[in-house]
Amino acid sequence: MIGVNVLGSCYGSTGPASVAGRFPRITVRDIVRAQRRALSQIGVERLDAVIGGSLGGMQALQWALDAPERVGHAVVVGAHDHQSAMGIALNALQRDAIALDSQQGLRLARKIAMLSYKSDDLLRERHGRRADRGGPARFDVEGYLDHQADLFASRMEPRSYVTLTHAMDSFDLSRHGARDAAPRLTFVGIGSDWLFRPTDVRAAAERLARSGFDSRYVELDSSHGHDAFLAEAPALARLIASRLPAAVP
Repeated sequence: MIGVNVLGSCYGSTGPASVAGRFPRITVRDIVRAQRRALSQIGVERLDAVIGGSLGGMQALQWALDAPERVGHAVVVGAHDHQSAMGIALNALQRDAIALDSQQGLRLARKIAMLSYKSDDLLRERHGRRADRGGPARFDVEGYLDHQADLFASRMEPRSYVTLTHAMDSFDLSRHGARDAAPRLTFVGIGSDWLFRPTDVRAAAERLARSGFDSRYVELDSSHGHDAFLAEAPALARLIASRLPAAVP
């Protein structure tokens, strides 16, 4: 099992923090190209499966279309074959916040993102109109957002966040052609996800099936919204198990 960091991030790969002022706009294709080169360097030429959620799902699909001879199966979770207008708009708001103030703007960007990752049902169930557990001067959901902003600001570099949201916004594989070598594709929609709507995920799976891919759609039933692939990993594993290659002892 191999996990590869993304180009443009602040966790060791080349990114805006390492070449400040000189780092270009990048795409998901650039990220995957860098991953392919990294794996070739360590002698890995073929992957049984590439699995990712959200931006990771975009990478999984890019792998399947750009290097089909190196991928047996791509599992695209909580993503489809292009960034939606709503996704672009929300990312633009987050970048505007960062442009006003890098640190406080990053905190606000995270709060905006967290709302897009959760469902109304989950927020109502967990927080409702209850007072914040840290004190009654605000609502509990406000305290939750502040906590998430604190965690994110401690581990994310603002310029990297801008770079990666631009990469997501540029993603568009909706006009793809058929391939001679076609990996299996499994798209996982999340019932309560309004950022990557399950209807759009299903539509992407069907477009690729019409192009000749063994492309299937399955749906994860969860109230967690877009974050369900993180919050309900065991349920996700059960859902996709039958589509994955058998484990090698």
